[in-house]
Amino acid sequence: MKKFLLMLMLLSVGVLSASAQILRAEELENYAKERYGEKWVDAATNLGSQLSLDKNNAITYTQIIECPGKTKNQLYVLLNYWFTATFNDANSVIQLKDKELGTIIAQGCVAGIAQHVGGSNSYNVSIKPVIKCDIKEEKVRVTYTVPFYSVVKVIGGGWVGALSGSSTVRSDESWSLDQCFPFVAKDSHKKTSSKALIMAHAFSNVVMDKIEECVKNGLSGNEGDNW
Repeated sequence: MKKFLLMLMLLSVGVLSASAQILRAEELENYAKERYGEKWVDAATNLGSQLSLDKNNAITYTQIIECPGKTKNQLYVLLNYWFTATFNDANSVIQLKDKELGTIIAQGCVAGIAQHVGGSNSYNVSIKPVIKCDIKEEKVRVTYTVPFYSVVKVIGGGWVGALSGSSTVRSDESWSLDQCFPFVAKDSHKKTSSKALIMAHAFSNVVMDKIEECVKNGLSGNEGDNW
C-alpha cells in the first residue's frame, strides 16, 4: 500500500510543479477539454491530420504578429519583460537574449500533462517547449517547438507492481514524436500520446495569445509614455 501511494504521489508531482506564470497543468487540461473534447484519441486523430512534423521530428508552430506603430526597441523591451517574468525558475529558463539581433529564446516546462499507470510500469509525461521571438519594426515572429515528450517511467510502478509490493526503478525517457500516435499508428501508449499532443497543442495557443497580448497591450497595461 505504501508503494501504491508513492506511485500516485510521483504522478501528481508534475501537476503541482507546472509553470504557474502561464498556466498550470490542470488549468491547461480544462482549456484543452473545452476546445477539443475529452476523447483524447479522437481529438489527436483529428489534429494529426492537420499537422506534420518538421525535419527534426518536432512539432513547430509559427505565428507572425503585426504591431503597427511599435518600434523594434519597444517590442524587445515588452517581450524581454514578459520572458523575464514568465521563465524564471529551474525548469523554465531564458536561453538567449540578443537586443541587437532582436531575438529571445526560452525553454518552458509544463509537467504532468499526461499520465498512465499500466500493469508493469507507470508514466508521467511533460513537455519542454522552446519559444523563440524574432523582432523587427512593427512585427514579431513567434516560433513554438516541442522537440519530444519528456517522460518519467517508473519500472514496477504499475498496478501489478503496487499490489505485489515489488521494488520500483525510475527511468527518464525522451519519446520521439515520430514514434508516438497519431504520427505512427502502432503506439503502445496511444491514449497517453494522444493526450500529450492535445495538451502540447493547447499550450501553444496559450503562449501565442499571451505574447500577442503583451506586444499589443503591454504586460501590465501601464507601460505607455504617459506617466
